[in-house]
Amino acid sequence: MPSQTESVPSSPMIEVENLNFFYGQTQSLHGVNLKIPAKQVTAFIGPSGCGKSTLLRCFNRMNDLIETARIASGHIKIQGVDIHDPEVDVISLRRQVGMVFQKSNPFPKSIYQNISYGLELQGVKNKQRLDEAVETSLRGAALWDEVKDRLHTSGLGLSGGQQQRLCIARAIAIQPAVILMDEPCAALDPIATGKVEELIQQLKHDFTIVIVTHSMQQAGRCSDQTAFFYLGKLIEMDVTQKVFTNPAHKQTEDYITGRFG
Repeated sequence: MPSQTESVPSSPMIEVENLNFFYGQTQSLHGVNLKIPAKQVTAFIGPSGCGKSTLLRCFNRMNDLIETARIASGHIKIQGVDIHDPEVDVISLRRQVGMVFQKSNPFPKSIYQNISYGLELQGVKNKQRLDEAVETSLRGAALWDEVKDRLHTSGLGLSGGQQQRLCIARAIAIQPAVILMDEPCAALDPIATGKVEELIQQLKHDFTIVIVTHSMQQAGRCSDQTAFFYLGKLIEMDVTQKVFTNPAHKQTEDYITGRFG
């Protein structure tokens, strides 16, 4: 039993157990085991094609949309629930696990409707509640002050960095438990990237965030934990500072120091 002064570790938000994943006959993930803590930022790094985006898309079953994709064995649990249990409703799962993509993809609607749409789908009709949710989400995405006077203009009229923050606001509007980010800054300039990275640091107080990034500098700046993947295998996962300064595996060290990648 832990002593009075020791903190009891909380159960992980996401738990992956011996996951083997295929596209057709090609195995993309090999026996992956990891635990992602709640209300922290976990970064997935590794060279292109190493399986990090595939694993990310497993968490909200986006791979279900690919005909040849299949999990051969293993389990993924979110908040202790196996997400492939027949009782699990995929639409409900995706409300709990929001996604922000590499290329910002606002709806061809007003800024306001981009945020309100998901809530309206859930049956929220009260104008005051929608107004409050739109403002709260845009403030949460550090975008309110930039757009509050143009809420009813098209979200497609925003800059690239603003569009990506609008997509983050849209994701947090329905209050998910987890936000997945697949290369969220890949198409952004350094200033917009800095704003999104600041935003990630603020959001982790309320959400569990998993980010796939090719930028090791970004992983170092943003994340609490880092997982390094190579050829579909999880090579190591640890506290970010340790992975970058004292990695347990030579492959990790070689990747971080630029010897391959």
